[in-house]
Amino acid sequence: MQRTWRQFQAQPWATYLFLLIQGLVYLLMTLAGGSENSIVLVDFGAKVNDLIAAGQWWRLLTPMFLHIGLTHLVINSVTIYFIGNQIEMLFGHWRFILLYLLSGFSGNLASFVFNTNLSAGSSTAIFGLFGAFFMLVTEFRENTALRAVGQQFGLFILLNLVFDVMMPGVDLAGHVGGLLGGFLGATVVGIPNMRLSVVKRIAAALIFMIAAGAFLWLGLNPR
Repeated sequence: MQRTWRQFQAQPWATYLFLLIQGLVYLLMTLAGGSENSIVLVDFGAKVNDLIAAGQWWRLLTPMFLHIGLTHLVINSVTIYFIGNQIEMLFGHWRFILLYLLSGFSGNLASFVFNTNLSAGSSTAIFGLFGAFFMLVTEFRENTALRAVGQQFGLFILLNLVFDVMMPGVDLAGHVGGLLGGFLGATVVGIPNMRLSVVKRIAAALIFMIAAGAFLWLGLNPR
């Protein structure tokens, strides 16, 4: 039993859990009328600014588990599988779960302020995982392996952001918000067996909380 438990703990089970959740949600949405149906999306918790302003705060979290169409689900799931494996093994299961949720929240919060359209998708959390990796690259510059992978991720993110700008309907604010939230969140939670400055961790926590409060105010008081 102990050996089985250790083997389970050695697997990126949190990554698999998030993939399972969004797969099941997609199936339920399909049965309810289709994941591209706006009514179904709203019923399942997509980001709708007016409803968030009316008090449905859970819509700052639930959109990260919804996807608009099969292609959207597959692309995001494949990305989560590969990047999630790496981030979860580096940060540990519970830190990874917290980072994923914080990133999705910060991305949806930024979208709440800067994007008036209905939106959904795990890309807010995915960009947060990239942000977490960049925290490691900047904090541990002497690690050549981290730096090499970080350069590859940097090119990937740059291409995605350029694509976001050029393609209408893509939630650029959500992606940037998730990226910054993941960077700050990773600085706060740290990584096992690697020391991070306490001052940096406290500063990152304060920046995250102040920014979240400011964004909530801006979203609730649009000009």
